[in-house]
Amino acid sequence: MTPLETVLIIDFGSQYTQLIARRVRELGVYCEIHPPTAVETWMHRGRPKGVILSGGPQSVNDKDAPFVERSKLNGGLPVLGICYGFQLFTRWFDGRIGSSARREYGRAELTRTAEHPLFEGWPNEASVWMSHGDHVASLPASFQVVGRSSDVPLAAAANDKDKIYGVQFHPEVAHTPFGTTLLSNFLFKICGCTGDWNMASFAEAAILRIQEQAPEGRVLVGLSGGVDSAVTAELCRRAVGKRAVGIFVDTGLLRLGEADQVLEHAQHSDLEVRLVDASKEFLSGLDGVTDPEAKRKTVGRLFIEVFEKEARKVGGAAYLAQGTLYPDVIESVSFSGPSVTIKSHHNVGGLPEKLGFKLIEPLRELFKDEVRVLGKSLGLPDRLLQRHPFPGPGLAVRILGKITKERADLLRQADRIFIDMLREEGHYDHVWQAFSVLLPVSAVGVMGDQRTYESVLALRAVTSTDGMTADFAHLPLDFLGRVANRIINQVKGINRVTYDISSKPPATIEWE
Repeated sequence: MTPLETVLIIDFGSQYTQLIARRVRELGVYCEIHPPTAVETWMHRGRPKGVILSGGPQSVNDKDAPFVERSKLNGGLPVLGICYGFQLFTRWFDGRIGSSARREYGRAELTRTAEHPLFEGWPNEASVWMSHGDHVASLPASFQVVGRSSDVPLAAAANDKDKIYGVQFHPEVAHTPFGTTLLSNFLFKICGCTGDWNMASFAEAAILRIQEQAPEGRVLVGLSGGVDSAVTAELCRRAVGKRAVGIFVDTGLLRLGEADQVLEHAQHSDLEVRLVDASKEFLSGLDGVTDPEAKRKTVGRLFIEVFEKEARKVGGAAYLAQGTLYPDVIESVSFSGPSVTIKSHHNVGGLPEKLGFKLIEPLRELFKDEVRVLGKSLGLPDRLLQRHPFPGPGLAVRILGKITKERADLLRQADRIFIDMLREEGHYDHVWQAFSVLLPVSAVGVMGDQRTYESVLALRAVTSTDGMTADFAHLPLDFLGRVANRIINQVKGINRVTYDISSKPPATIEWE
């Protein structure tokens, strides 16, 4: 689904590439991220109004450094090179790249050396975020230097004749306060974008695309109880009406009341949902499994088996819709080409290939926060849209050690108390994700003058923007004390509660 007004972002492996896309979309301009190996193919089907070359971890002087030929970009398209991208296009014009005697990492002061539309709205001196070792040492005469820092005399340059612009710093990060202004200037003053892309227009286009993809036959929607599958289901319902059928598998590893909530929402939305209670199969299959990766594989294998069995019962089913998001797609493709995969996601391929259905992924071009905005425009309730992420394997990776129905029930009760109290006291919407973890240890306690030897529970709450990095949520200690007290008093089998204060990295958000 490629609107007429598009900006292409070429990814050279920067940790900030997705952030560039988020900033561009926040300005109302649709964009897509592609590796340099896919640029030529994409140019034939896309109609970009501009190109942004991302940063990257390598030196452009390296023999195997990723590269894109200028000839592969439609002639005359405005180009903005960021960090590595700036250095890369310098090579197009036989400029020279040097290694800095003093590398710049972190905040720096940029001084404007000339007036230019790219920096309209900037003060003469402004803080920027640097993250580079190499720098542009010399530029051809066709380029004008428009900015410098104390360590890099060529920190920003412009070639108005060829519409090529470069900055050594990162305008996409929050540490560059006027960075969004620079991106806005590039998009609107240089590329001529209109900024009319929004979720309402995306919803209309997505519904039409689903109708084109599934002109007949039933469309299965894999429901999980989360935001992505709920929005996918609503788009499919609006696109094909009664031909959409939701399948919700109760694995026995869901949160308390999850299945009831899914069915209740389906009734309100007039979507047919088939609930499959496969809790016995999953708990039996996980009996004795304690290794985290083995848990994930077991849950994945059983889910495919159960889903396939139920899907075959739906007559005329030819399509499967699932809530794949843009980060899933991006992270499953290496910037250096198809030979190396950075990370495989359960939502990218797999299930449809095994079942023989045609795949529909209406959200594969959106980020998580955009999905929430889309859901809002579709009229989905905030309580559903603002739900915290929940792992595919469910409680299997939040019950450390052996998994039993009793331990799952114990965790469900405790987790419900934690989440309810976060909502009651106004903390829920201020954390990215919160949950409880049942530890594989027991501790001595005293209750009513009686000695107890019961389970230990860990509470986890983090703040984040995208889940890629996270900090532990600084919840008030008195609040955490009240949560612990209620759990210990109301959940028989837990006598000790701890709070996880680890950040990501080095820890991960989930414990397994």
